[in-house]
Amino acid sequence: MYNVREYLQNLEWSEKPDTRESWDLYFMRIAFLVRERSTCVHRKVGALIVKNNRILATGYNQPPSGFPHCDVIGCIRDDLGITSGSNQEICYALHAEQNAIVQAAKFGISTDGATMYVTHKPCSLCARLIINAGICRVVYSLDYPDPLAEFLFKITGVRTEMLELPREGEKR
Repeated sequence: MYNVREYLQNLEWSEKPDTRESWDLYFMRIAFLVRERSTCVHRKVGALIVKNNRILATGYNQPPSGFPHCDVIGCIRDDLGITSGSNQEICYALHAEQNAIVQAAKFGISTDGATMYVTHKPCSLCARLIINAGICRVVYSLDYPDPLAEFLFKITGVRTEMLELPREGEKR
């Protein structure tokens, strides 16, 4: 017969080092997985909002619900000859950061004090939303050239950190 009380009274163990990857790396890997749902024909982006090491919401770049996806309808930016980084408002899709914030709002989830993990550095449009959503830290892996976003984050105190994913087989 098992004697749980006696077993627990005699149980001895020692602390061992935590060999798991960091929370930042764990959540960044999830952001890269989330981006796989994107139907953008140019740049797949994934984002997630995290607080107290719990995922609050996810998002990837895609058109609004019910609108045909870009891999079906085509890219309006290509059709109009719009270069990357300009006229961001002319696009069928919402950005991944926008979708994550909207998802949290739709379900009544506060993002105040949260961290956003995003595969690409946010643009200035998304930076404004991130700031007003109360997100205080942004971790990204791939760069995006938008100096206005950097300026907005700097002035408002939102911390940004670049986190490179390790190569296949490499531990961090």
